[in-house]
Amino acid sequence: MVAEARQGLRGGWPTASKLTGWARKLEGRTLAGAALALLVVTAFCSLFIGVSNVTPLDVLRLDNSDHQTRVFIESRVPRLAAILLAGSAMSVAGLVMQTLVRNRFVAPSTAGTVSSASLGLVVATIWFGSASIFLKMSIAVLFAMAGTLLFLALVQRMKHTDIIVVPLVGIMFGGVVQAAATFLAFKYDLLQSLNAWINGDFSGTLRGRYELLYLVGGLTGVTYLFANRFTLVGMGRDFAVNLGVHYERVLYGGLCLVSLVSAVVVVVVGSIPFLDLVVPNVVTMTMG
Repeated sequence: MVAEARQGLRGGWPTASKLTGWARKLEGRTLAGAALALLVVTAFCSLFIGVSNVTPLDVLRLDNSDHQTRVFIESRVPRLAAILLAGSAMSVAGLVMQTLVRNRFVAPSTAGTVSSASLGLVVATIWFGSASIFLKMSIAVLFAMAGTLLFLALVQRMKHTDIIVVPLVGIMFGGVVQAAATFLAFKYDLLQSLNAWINGDFSGTLRGRYELLYLVGGLTGVTYLFANRFTLVGMGRDFAVNLGVHYERVLYGGLCLVSLVSAVVVVVVGSIPFLDLVVPNVVTMTMG
């Protein structure tokens, strides 16, 4: 920003619009720095919050036989890693879906994606109960993708695609899917498992049970690489095609990424409602 200011001064005094733009950039970077600092502080404090009393001095002893050290390594660090990975991945997934659908109130939790993943887990548990976690996750991904595509088909057939109507339709669609999952869970005595998938919980996150979330970390990086294409697709078919972007390929590829991220998070820690809706809107309001 300093370089931009110097460049502007070389060409004469900056205009009011330039000064306003510089002020907004400075404000956005200040807020981003403050948010990052707050994240670091709260993440560090969370390592020492729990039932077992663990202090920084206990960790510095580096005694693997000590109870506090084992709690720190086996539970606290995996819990923090799971929170950061799941939270960031769902936030990015929500932003991608909002960009592709061009509606800031549409997210995996309001478009039936998360509910479809839960239904897929119920189906996988009923018919493939002894299968590996990877097979169950794959089935959840397929159901999440199918639910997302069905929601997209419903939106395309709507005559009035108002910014409020579309997410309301998504919430109703998700409710229907969730009702089907609840019915199957009740019939096959899986209500307790379904509640665990619906309500996200990090208290039981231990080393060896959260490593699948590193997959969503990689998918978040892939999403960043294709961010420009997602933005162009969000501007409309004609605009994207004129700039040489394959509209359908990028659109459905982005929805596949969103479905995969949502399914993995639901499988590992459960659903985190409305995080994918709130965080992108807050960042957009503060950063632009």
